Parts: sequence; C-alpha cells; structure tokens
Amino acid sequence: FFSRGWWCPKEQRYLRGLVALQDEFEVAYSKLVVVSVDPPETQAAFRAGLGARFTFLSDAERHYLDELDLRGTTHPVHDPYRPACFTLFPDLRVHGEYNGYWFWGRPTHEELRRDMRAITMAIRPDWDISSGKLS
Repeated sequence: FFSRGWWCPKEQRYLRGLVALQDEFEVAYSKLVVVSVDPPETQAAFRAGLGARFTFLSDAERHYLDELDLRGTTHPVHDPYRPACFTLFPDLRVHGEYNGYWFWGRPTHEELRRDMRAITMAIRPDWDISSGKLS
C-alpha cells in the first residue's frame, strides 16, 4: 500500500482496517507492507499507535514517487504518495491494482481476500483437493 502518511485521516482509517486483517495475513503466509514519505521515526510511532505488526517502509527522500508515477498532487506541504494498492505474486508480479486516491477506490477486505485467494490458487499445486495432489 502506498500511503499519503500519518497526517491524513483517510490513511488513518484505512490502515486501522488493515490492522484488523493482519492476523489473517499472518496465518495465510502473506504480508502487508505500507510505503510512505514519512520519516522512519514518524512511521514507527504511527505503526505502534495502530498496533500494526506489518512492515512500514520509508521513502522520506522521495526517490520513488516519480519513478513509480505515484506522486500525489493535492498536498504540496507533505508531497506524498498518491494512495494506491497493489496485490503481488511472490515474485512481485502485479496481480491487482487499486486507485486509493478516492477513498472508495481502495480495496475492501473482501477484495483483498479474493486477490489473495486467486494468487494462492495460481501458485499452489496442492490447492485443488480433487486433484489428489495433497501434501
């Protein structure tokens, strides 16, 4: 998830929802990662306040905003990422992408579950129990 930062009420609300999903991701051998331009110490405080156990990555120097074409244009003070979500295969190929610029464009918990199910089905040869390839 590319996040505007701790200061944005929309980000605070959405990330609280991700905290509610972290147990499911952990038992399903999946990972959540948040990237923002917040400095590491600010991210650490925000992460702790949320109760998040997943990874927060800092691009405080803004090295990747333009390279990823995710520079937000509506907040010149913070110069943040445009909110976006990508669901990835283990080899980091993109499975799904969501435009989080407008809050309703962010993936719901159910959409994340569906994406994770599709990815797991594609990479696990023992997914289909009728195939006789259970291990």
